[in-house]
Amino acid sequence: MKLDKIKSVQNWLPFDKILDNGIIKLKNSSYVKILKVDPINYNLKSELEKEAILNSYKSFIKSCNFNLQILIQSKKEDLSKHIDLLHKNSLYPEIKEKYIEYINSLNQNQKSSNKNFFIIISQTADDLTTLESVTIQNLQENYFKVKELLARCGNIVSEYTNEDQVRDVLFSFFNSKIFLNE
Repeated sequence: MKLDKIKSVQNWLPFDKILDNGIIKLKNSSYVKILKVDPINYNLKSELEKEAILNSYKSFIKSCNFNLQILIQSKKEDLSKHIDLLHKNSLYPEIKEKYIEYINSLNQNQKSSNKNFFIIISQTADDLTTLESVTIQNLQENYFKVKELLARCGNIVSEYTNEDQVRDVLFSFFNSKIFLNE
């Protein structure tokens, strides 16, 4: 194999650079912002509240006239610390052992997981004359729109603003086997 045909991972990744504000510039000159969503527990709401939440979500979807992607990332829970604490407790050994068996079986069947919710918004420069600052400003405005509309549903939306946070999230996307503890 010739050396000029060997390419590094960076060559096939679509990222050009991570900007100071956490926005990712892609090689195709579009920009991406990753938002973290802390959801509400819909199942605990009354029927009236559920209807209001669904109407708010409808409004959210109708109002987003820009590119967005919703990503749900499941992560298997590490229950080892919890189990270690149970082993140290000497009260009710029969109940404790049955409980440990139960949570281990849940964990093995991947029924105990933590979910992370993300919204990825993107903005493409309309043409080569569009300034990077204008594109980034549009992306920021879309972030505030998503944040406001999802707040009406009871969700908390936060942005990743520094390079380390963005890299951690990207690492978790591209290394799901490691991230998911499988």
